[in-house]
Amino acid sequence: MDSLKQEVADELLLEGGIEKRGWENMTTREVGKIGGNMVKKMIRFAEKEMDERDGKIDVDEG
Repeated sequence: MDSLKQEVADELLLEGGIEKRGWENMTTREVGKIGGNMVKKMIRFAEKEMDERDGKIDVDEG
């Protein structure tokens, strides 16, 4: 998840602020933007995977 978080922060051009202030000092707005965009990326990925599998989801119930 950390790599996805960093990828999204880079896409939103927030990496400079993160380098200066650190993750712990990001504003609520910045963190919300990153989190929201992470969710959007994960949903797009899941939809793509489902399309490729004809809507089937393999779930390990072990």
